[in-house]
Amino acid sequence: MKAIILAAGKSTRTYPLTINKPKALLPILDKTIIEHTLSLLKGTIDEIVIIVGFKKQMIIDTLGEEYEGMKITYIEQKEQLGTGHALTLAKDYIDEKFLVLCGDDIYDKKDIKRLLGHDNAALVKNVDDPRVFGVYKANKNKALGIIEKPKEDVGNLANIGCYIFSPEIFDYLENLKKTERGEIEVTCAINELCKKRDFILETIKGTWIPITYPWNLLEANVHFLRQMKESKIEGDVEDGATIKGNVFVGEGTKVMAGAYIQGPVYIGKNCEVYPGAYLRPDSILLDGCRVRSEVYDSLLMKGVSSKHDSYLGHSIIGENCNIGAGTITSDYRADGKNHITIVNGKKIDSTRRKLGAFLGDNVFTSIHTSIYPGRKLWSGVMTLPGEIVKKDKIE
Repeated sequence: MKAIILAAGKSTRTYPLTINKPKALLPILDKTIIEHTLSLLKGTIDEIVIIVGFKKQMIIDTLGEEYEGMKITYIEQKEQLGTGHALTLAKDYIDEKFLVLCGDDIYDKKDIKRLLGHDNAALVKNVDDPRVFGVYKANKNKALGIIEKPKEDVGNLANIGCYIFSPEIFDYLENLKKTERGEIEVTCAINELCKKRDFILETIKGTWIPITYPWNLLEANVHFLRQMKESKIEGDVEDGATIKGNVFVGEGTKVMAGAYIQGPVYIGKNCEVYPGAYLRPDSILLDGCRVRSEVYDSLLMKGVSSKHDSYLGHSIIGENCNIGAGTITSDYRADGKNHITIVNGKKIDSTRRKLGAFLGDNVFTSIHTSIYPGRKLWSGVMTLPGEIVKKDKIE
């Protein structure tokens, strides 16, 4: 069986993390998002078709022509004309039923296997607030149609972008008109298919993590970190360093005397953790990081340097950032309410009571930089000594 992975889009809602790379290549511990997805398919899928677009060569260079024995074919979507349009590009590669997944979400292998037992079906999730999803109208487990972001109560079975289709779906896709957004959407084809065929809804029993906003990437990393059942030390931990709980230390990494690590914590390869470093639970340091700071519930991507007293909490720090002495990411509102942050000009409820900062690649914070909760610093930005970052900093 073949699987089509949709990975062509340019994600602006995850800025600044995706300014320089496709969202599918954002890291979750030692793999990218799309590599996690491919690993789930091993043993059930023979060949992968990946629809690429934005920064396509980065995906091709990362994955190559095969992954864990599965052949990979790449098809470019030159114009972003919707998920339905993306599927039509793969029509000539499909001759039997096939799986479709989003390349930037995390799914569960057991749920995918349940889906494969049908000819036309989708995974769904019961959600508390269906107004922000595509929601299926249903009669028991059969779909009657799907409504995007319904204003009225039609149920709470949210579409999560994972489907099994027979080749018949292409007939519906090719006869669709563009939506008001100028796109051809797979959900419109599903609405037509439901009128003539049974379209089954399988409610997920496992994990689904959509990477919609920057903090979702942090939550995905923490989810996988907490799956770690025991410590694994591949690097060098000096006498006098304190390690408690489950901690992974990668090859070539040196944890020096006077460092205090409270798991679960993940430290990649060739890192340096200096005396005085305090790595609190749910901290992730990817390869090549150098840290003396206090880090808590944060993701530090490759090559981050934070060699002085600083506090990085509930944050994501992009590749090769330099964190100046005294940098503080504020992360808690005095009234204890959820943090609101601006995404594409709109106020978004993060649903988190603790939310730090989100830095793109190659950011340089000068000494005594203070960053308000939920603020974002674009790639290459530099702060001034003593600067207080009250709004997103684009340049």
